[in-house]
Amino acid sequence: MSYSTNLSPNKMSEFLQQGDQQRSALLQAAKRVVIKLGTSTVTGSDGELSLERIAPIVDAIAALQASRRQVVLVSSGAVGLGRGWLGLHPSRLKDMVTKQACAAVGQSLLMEAYKRLFGAHDVKIAQVLLTEEDFSNWQRYANLRRTMEKLIGFGVLPIVNENDTVSTAELETVGLSARSVAFSDNDRLAALVMSGLEGDALILLTNVDGLLDRESSGKHKRPGPESLPQVISLISKVTPELRALASGPSQSGRGGMVTKLQAAEIAMNCGGVAVIANGSRPETLSRIFAGESEGTVFLPSSRMKGKRRWLAYAAGVRGRVVVDAGAQRAITRGKASLLASGVVRVEKPFGPMDVVSIANVAGDEFARGIANCSSEAAATARVLFTRDNIVLLEREA
Repeated sequence: MSYSTNLSPNKMSEFLQQGDQQRSALLQAAKRVVIKLGTSTVTGSDGELSLERIAPIVDAIAALQASRRQVVLVSSGAVGLGRGWLGLHPSRLKDMVTKQACAAVGQSLLMEAYKRLFGAHDVKIAQVLLTEEDFSNWQRYANLRRTMEKLIGFGVLPIVNENDTVSTAELETVGLSARSVAFSDNDRLAALVMSGLEGDALILLTNVDGLLDRESSGKHKRPGPESLPQVISLISKVTPELRALASGPSQSGRGGMVTKLQAAEIAMNCGGVAVIANGSRPETLSRIFAGESEGTVFLPSSRMKGKRRWLAYAAGVRGRVVVDAGAQRAITRGKASLLASGVVRVEKPFGPMDVVSIANVAGDEFARGIANCSSEAAATARVLFTRDNIVLLEREA
């Protein structure tokens, strides 16, 4: 199955054939890869490490590195492992401090396990714990990239997770807008790492076969395997219909399919290919990078440049301004800077060099910019945002 625009049967067949060829070529050629493992892949129901799922993935990642691919691993599972090691019932994870304590315990267990498993393949690893501020500040974002580049250059496998011990962004936020925080789940974190490193592919491994078309199960009158929801194999554009298919959080994870779809869309808009696939099958990764059909594949669109990607996806918004229709037209159609005369009001104050949301009079955010001055000085300034520091956002339906 595939999701694209409304096409005739002949055109759809042609699209599928071309898409399969493009998918195969992109994944076989991918040199820099970010692989994300979800909690349901890393841990079992009692919070124990799931060696039967993790070991084959470690083997496959080691093989990818041996074939001269550059790999970054984003791994969930610290909270679950910590809970299991402490012998806590899942109901104890309702308060934030307990979650953070479990994360502190579980992160060391997670890295100890990875060190042992990757050590068997002579693969050196490094722990990289990140917070939202590492993406919200341009200088910290640039520093992060340089550090990751150096690790990759040394042949080290960076293993990334959010620093849940001190940051609550991921632990608190589920189901928020993709632009409300820098990241609210490791799916989005993985996409931002892939964007920052200009990766070629983002692989999201979970406990399902891909994005399922739940409506397909109602097209068959007789019960049987064919009446089950079918995996959508190829996606060229994320549509409102696809967003509607993505439901709430998974049983053991925090993001579910919603954040995976958001992460895949970021990868697409950064010029990369994304895959949502089942991490419980030992052959999944090898099949993906052999160019074989596996999971749901998202084909890339145009690639944004570095700072524009950061503005659109990674930066935390510090302020908000509402502009009139003329200013909106000048920015969206004329590719102009934002002048102070076009600002109707400042809804949220900001400082110089802060990232600011730019909305129209209806309240819809259509752009972001880096402020030349503070909101207090806006009345005396002529240009609030220069064109080079403004990025247009694709409006979601």
